[in-house]
Amino acid sequence: MKKKLYAVLSGGLILCLLCALTGCTRPVETQDGRLKVVSTVFAPFDFSREIVGERGDCTLLVPPGTEVHSYEPTARDLITVQNCDVFVYIGGESDAWVDKLLSALDTSRFRTVTLMDCVELLPEEAISGGEPAHAGEAETEYDEHVWTSPRNAIRIVEKLRQNFAAAAPSDAEYFSSRAESYTGKLTALDRAFVEVTANAAHRTLVMADRFPLLYFVRAYGLDYRAAFPGCASETEPNAATVARLIDEVKAERIPVVFYLEMSDGRMADTVCEATGAKKRLFHSCHNVTAEEQQAGETYLSLMYRNRDAVKEALG
Repeated sequence: MKKKLYAVLSGGLILCLLCALTGCTRPVETQDGRLKVVSTVFAPFDFSREIVGERGDCTLLVPPGTEVHSYEPTARDLITVQNCDVFVYIGGESDAWVDKLLSALDTSRFRTVTLMDCVELLPEEAISGGEPAHAGEAETEYDEHVWTSPRNAIRIVEKLRQNFAAAAPSDAEYFSSRAESYTGKLTALDRAFVEVTANAAHRTLVMADRFPLLYFVRAYGLDYRAAFPGCASETEPNAATVARLIDEVKAERIPVVFYLEMSDGRMADTVCEATGAKKRLFHSCHNVTAEEQQAGETYLSLMYRNRDAVKEALG
């Protein structure tokens, strides 16, 4: 995992920038009094805007089209977080930069929600599935992509609702109503995946990329093969990895090979050319492109596209 914790901005300089931009005073409340929510990644950003509706302002901190794993926050990001009411982040290695950011802020002035505290965590597994990804290490590393399971999304939405209600008690009933409605849509999404996976001809997903779908496959009883673990820092194709995936796709007669958003998909192309499998996108909802943002894509719209792709892959 790439960890770039402000190579240039030291803690003292960060504080100076904060003082220069805010005057070291408490930020002025918005004129309309709406709840201000900042999220580091797309999925909780989308959940948040569904919950707060017109009574909140939601900000996606990592810009669309940006690779989240290698993101470096800016001084402006510090101001954005300091001025919010609720800050939502993953809480794992992929956003380790958040610890540095928070250390430079007065965290008593806003609430924080870490996604990894919202669900029951699963240890990150080796690329073949079923084994710990870092066997022999003293500390277990947990998969961070908790939102990829719609069932976990429901748990995250409830935790967000609780924090939004605590931050803006006068809007608690409004938030609860919207969260309940959105939870119904997530439940329908879960049922849609159950229908696809329950009696599928195949049970294995192949990802010629990182594998951020551990919670997803465990929710629906699927197997998987992947090129790299969920948050692998090294993702350059090599001959041995490509050969392994080609052999597995041929042996199990896998009809679809997946790649992720923000990926060039070259490894999937190579595997598909050698096996005759079809190349399909599985969108992890970690971030969206600028085009997807402009098109109004949501967690639900992207996950329903994933449902269609999974249906094709499982037969």
